[in-house]
Amino acid sequence: MTLHTVNKSPFDRNSLESCLRFARQGHSVLLFEDGVYAAVKGTRFEGLVTEALKNNKIYVLLPDLEARGMRSDNIIDGLKTVDYAGFVDLAAESDRVQAWL
Repeated sequence: MTLHTVNKSPFDRNSLESCLRFARQGHSVLLFEDGVYAAVKGTRFEGLVTEALKNNKIYVLLPDLEARGMRSDNIIDGLKTVDYAGFVDLAAESDRVQAWL
């Protein structure tokens, strides 16, 4: 399995779209740093993320979400939050990690 990581805001770069275009069924995606902006309900990225959830598990790094003044109850349904230990576990359990810059 591949873990794809996105740390750039989808409002600034197309890293999220590129990631989701290349992620295969069963791959996981982790949104962290400014990538967490893609996790929030009501943005133009909600449909893209919701569609990706049909084939991929998508995680959000909770400390980064909270550091940007957002709460986990305002993220898109189906996303899972992880802490730093969860981030490490995801990376360790994956065959490879692909960073989308």
